[in-house]
Amino acid sequence: MLTAPELALLDLKHEVAIAGSAASGGGADAAGGLDQLCLVEVPFVPEVRLYLARDSTVWWARMQARSLALQVPPYWASAWAGGRAVARYVLDNPQTVAGRRVLDVASGSGLVAIAAGKAGASAVIANDIDPYAVAASVLNARANAVTVTESHADLLDGDGGDAEVILAGDVFYTETLALRMLAFLERAAARGAQVFVGDPGRGHLPADRVEIVASYRLPSVDAIVDAQLTHMNVCRPRY
Repeated sequence: MLTAPELALLDLKHEVAIAGSAASGGGADAAGGLDQLCLVEVPFVPEVRLYLARDSTVWWARMQARSLALQVPPYWASAWAGGRAVARYVLDNPQTVAGRRVLDVASGSGLVAIAAGKAGASAVIANDIDPYAVAASVLNARANAVTVTESHADLLDGDGGDAEVILAGDVFYTETLALRMLAFLERAAARGAQVFVGDPGRGHLPADRVEIVASYRLPSVDAIVDAQLTHMNVCRPRY
């Protein structure tokens, strides 16, 4: 029996095939092609290409109409601001991950995991509890000729295992998740892991518990997740 991520991967491959067929035939659906996944360069991180929705809200609506009953919104179908900041930092500072075991937690599209692979990490795990995010990470990694190992487990009660570097692209968007995530990241840092997290100022990351290692200004590309945020920090716990 196929796992949830494996079923999701089959579905996403089907979606990519639909978009490719429409593009080659010059066709578009009633939504003007807004509900399709397209392989595009990521703004601010052009080294990486991802399958992203032209409009994630429209794409989700069509998938729901197919009675797939997706459990969570397709956050993986957008390149989140904090994730773009961490990916940029890793690519510009490859020594942070080169030759090391890396865990990208709440990986979403896999953008940060792919950046770590391109920067020379010895092994990369892309982790997310959404099976469609796990599938997207696999699909996107293949599109970038990068190897990642997918993980569908909830890891936040642990400390990241044997990962030497923990990356979290944009994970402080609700108070409940922020509390669990920060505790996880601090445990990982306390055992000696290097931890880097992207924060575009969503209001749930306590400033007194992290230090900023890099700041960027970058354009918003998806109002549903970016909300016109333009100032991004890459932080690490104060350990």
